[in-house]
Amino acid sequence: MEQELIKNSILDIRGKRVILDYELAKLYEVETKALKQAVRRNIDRFPEDFMFQLTKEEWKLLRTQSVTLEIGKGHYPKYLPFAFTEQGVAMLSAVLNSQRAIQASIQIMRAFVLMRQWALEYHDLQEKLTDLEKRFGQKFTDIEQVLNYLIQKDQKQMQQGGRKKIGF
Repeated sequence: MEQELIKNSILDIRGKRVILDYELAKLYEVETKALKQAVRRNIDRFPEDFMFQLTKEEWKLLRTQSVTLEIGKGHYPKYLPFAFTEQGVAMLSAVLNSQRAIQASIQIMRAFVLMRQWALEYHDLQEKLTDLEKRFGQKFTDIEQVLNYLIQKDQKQMQQGGRKKIGF
């Protein structure tokens, strides 16, 4: 399973990084309906910080922002999707309990970790820049502007549910 594919499936909704049920169903190679049934049968394992259902407004906003989601009869789920946090994905692999679910969950966990590390790198660079400015007694405003732009751009994309473009 490709890490980039998984990273592109991770969205920021309600301030949490999540993967929607239909994306997980593809990764686990099961039908979305079967995945949702397994969750409903074990709903006690999925508190609000593990999984939540999107509101109509959230789903509508997400569909309008994504080019890949078509609008029209038969082009989108009949029911509002579930959004799974990292902990919800881990719990889901226990509920589905197949070898494929276990392997997919491992890859998804790795993608979540990589994204956290990537976010920390920006902040580490900013801290190092501040240290250099103190040491040399001058501001490196051009570098600081670029770092701030990158951080704000990524935060804005995640808040809007946008996906980071990858490739050329």
